[in-house]
Amino acid sequence: MAEGGPWAGRRLHFVGAGGAGLSAYARAAHALGASVTGSDQAASAFSQALSADGVLEVAIGHSAQNLPTGEGVEVVCSAAIAAGNPERVAAEQRGLALLSRAALLGELSALRRTIAVAGAHGKTTTSSMIASVLRAAGLDPGYLIGGILRETGRNGDWGSGEWLIVEADESDRSLLSLQAEIAVLTNAELDHHDAFGSLVELEAVYREFLVGPREAVIWDRPELLALREGPYVAYEVAEATLEGGRASFAWDGVAVELALPGIHNARNAAAALCVARLLGVADADAAAALSHFRGAARRFERLGPSAAGAEVYDDYAHHPTEIAATLAGARTLAPRRLIAVFQPHLYSRTRALAREFGAALAAADAVVVLDVYAARERAGDFPGVSGLAVAEATADAAAGRPTYWMPDRDAAAALLDGLAGAGDLVVVMGAGDVDELGRRLLAAAGEPA
Repeated sequence: MAEGGPWAGRRLHFVGAGGAGLSAYARAAHALGASVTGSDQAASAFSQALSADGVLEVAIGHSAQNLPTGEGVEVVCSAAIAAGNPERVAAEQRGLALLSRAALLGELSALRRTIAVAGAHGKTTTSSMIASVLRAAGLDPGYLIGGILRETGRNGDWGSGEWLIVEADESDRSLLSLQAEIAVLTNAELDHHDAFGSLVELEAVYREFLVGPREAVIWDRPELLALREGPYVAYEVAEATLEGGRASFAWDGVAVELALPGIHNARNAAAALCVARLLGVADADAAAALSHFRGAARRFERLGPSAAGAEVYDDYAHHPTEIAATLAGARTLAPRRLIAVFQPHLYSRTRALAREFGAALAAADAVVVLDVYAARERAGDFPGVSGLAVAEATADAAAGRPTYWMPDRDAAAALLDGLAGAGDLVVVMGAGDVDELGRRLLAAAGEPA
């Protein structure tokens, strides 16, 4: 803990501390001098990293006993924490302050010059690229992102510089709580069907988000540029060479070479280059930094070979557009067969986009569909909705290529052990815990899980 920091004397308890978002905020609060505690339903890589770095020991399992005693404790809840959570209930009964993650993120953004990255897709990778470029330029930025920056092994760091890079999340409208100086908008597509009734409603939120920042970096699409009233920098990658799992392109006369696949990553890089230029980083230096960027965890991350010699990758793709981009990028590695394993995330999204998921997944040579990862939703509120709808839609679109409906995780692992062989590429996709299945395939090969 930073002795005498600006938050010295504050006591913050994080319910959901092992999540991608709150774990980063806990890091920032600790760096600012606050006393931090927290809990989560299960252990995670994020909670384990908090312990290893001396930030806090995350209590596993929710219980009123996890709350620190005494007055003045502020309880921060992630969006996934239900009203009946025992720690939340106990906090209310004790009259403790309840803070949403949006409120806390708003406080953090007010302490630094903030770069906020918004959009349905690409937030984590674009934020990570900006952080990597600014780190290479010696600016030592703070960053709070939804995935682990592989060069540091952390999803958050307060840094010592004047800039803070954050993901601006639309799912709970927390992006409207940010005090940003530079906004980035990567795209606008309806993804959170539990939060928005239409694309028009979502665009209205992005329009409000874009009002405050002094600068805006926006993907060059008329419908996106129209959301900004004021100056903006439009970015696009007109042509790129996509092969061998890499992407290369020219940006304003500067050659950019990425060790990442896909046109989507080229566009993410272009957004990062625009931000770097606004901050005075030389174009050539920013491009050089991006050439060393190895991505964020769970963003087309190579896990290793399976027992039978297939290459196993993990990706956070949980929307049809993201799945299509991931599979297109995987194709540039020229596998013998491309095998997609997909875990739908949220019943509301599955119900709304089952046909679109099927069309995107059909680009693979074989597809394995798991059941829905519920996250903050309950199956009982969505009768009849399951991953089977996605599997059926995939089979309809796959032109005879095999599609497997595997609601049982053990059965899915056994199937993949026999299905994927040398020369094949298996990509497990989803925002839930499907990465655990990918690591099981490695464990069978004696690789570290």
